[in-house]
Amino acid sequence: MRPAFPPPPPAAPPLLVVAHGSRDPRHAATVHELTRRVAGARPGLRVETAFLDFTAPSVPQALRRLAADGVRDAVALPLLLTRAFHAKSDIPAVLREVTAELPALRITTADVLGPAPLLTAALERRLREAGLRDRDRAATGVVLAAAGSTDPEARAVIAGVARRWQRTGWRAVRPAFASAALPRTEDVVRQLRDEGVRSVAVAPYVIAPGFLPDRIVRGSREAGADVLAPVLGAAPELVELLLRRYDEARLPVGNQIVA
Repeated sequence: MRPAFPPPPPAAPPLLVVAHGSRDPRHAATVHELTRRVAGARPGLRVETAFLDFTAPSVPQALRRLAADGVRDAVALPLLLTRAFHAKSDIPAVLREVTAELPALRITTADVLGPAPLLTAALERRLREAGLRDRDRAATGVVLAAAGSTDPEARAVIAGVARRWQRTGWRAVRPAFASAALPRTEDVVRQLRDEGVRSVAVAPYVIAPGFLPDRIVRGSREAGADVLAPVLGAAPELVELLLRRYDEARLPVGNQIVA
């Protein structure tokens, strides 16, 4: 009699990282580097990338390719730092469209990345890489420079991140926005100077380069910030956070992973 072996475990559903997209080629290059590192950190997990605008493949194109390969379950993860318009409207709309077209493909949507302590850790990493020393922390004001949103919930999240981050020992942490809301990065740099802050650092709260991150860079230089950190990019903390959001999306409702 042949021994009975248990069936092999089902393959993990592919992860589709959904980025905003940009005409700037640096944006796609940075997103692809991040997703490559995510795939490298989880051998055996299929990781694909799609974009809402400007860059191929689009979300429908990426999901059609998964369906053509026989995939029946996938996790779509918005590469967004807050739950603003894209997370609330654009991504759900395109996923509904694809679900109607491909009823055999079940799509689970992961949560957006922020807020999360891992994002603050990534910001700290980028400031250190830009030359900021920990011993200067108490004398340094930080501008948390986000892309910006018309969504009041998203702006409130950024303000909350700034308040919590300030409690870790910075002289001050203030939010700023590159578009859709005020104040601008250069205005906050000057405000901190007027308040007597000796050293001012700008920490872009954005994942990839592009039009709005370039505006943050210009504002920082125009106002004479002492330290300008690079974008978050493919920081190890983001790699870990994407995998946590993926794992969280696969848990039963009500379970949470602290990120």
